[in-house]
Amino acid sequence: MRAVIQRVNSCSVDVEGEPYSHIGEGLLVLLGIKTDDTQEDIQYLVDKIQHLRIFEDEEGKMNLSLNEIGGEIMIVSQFTLYGDCKKGRRPSFIRAGKPAEAERLYDEFVQAFRSTKISVKTGVFQAHMNVRLDNDGPVTLLVDSEKSF
Repeated sequence: MRAVIQRVNSCSVDVEGEPYSHIGEGLLVLLGIKTDDTQEDIQYLVDKIQHLRIFEDEEGKMNLSLNEIGGEIMIVSQFTLYGDCKKGRRPSFIRAGKPAEAERLYDEFVQAFRSTKISVKTGVFQAHMNVRLDNDGPVTLLVDSEKSF
């Protein structure tokens, strides 16, 4: 399971051209699910993301977590995070999770965050979405449950 995490001042998602969800200060998480991801991958990422100290304290140092600032989180499924561009010019998505299983794991990931005190908003799984964000910093991080980067 992979996540692109962006610290945002605000973020909104339109689905099929219509407003769907919006957050203020917090994190945008673009979530990629691969074929053999499990509950352990979900728990690892949820714990890692909610406790990442990437918000500034009163001295301007990245020292506070999402929990500590009372921020929100926007979770958007993005299968293209498992696109392999090593060969040719067209990405291969062979490692990306199959839609039914990936949707189940995405829903479990969202539920795991909802069980915390963090306000959670989402996109719509497999829908065409426009994601707008005001990236604060900019701060963008990559996290992988296999710890490959």
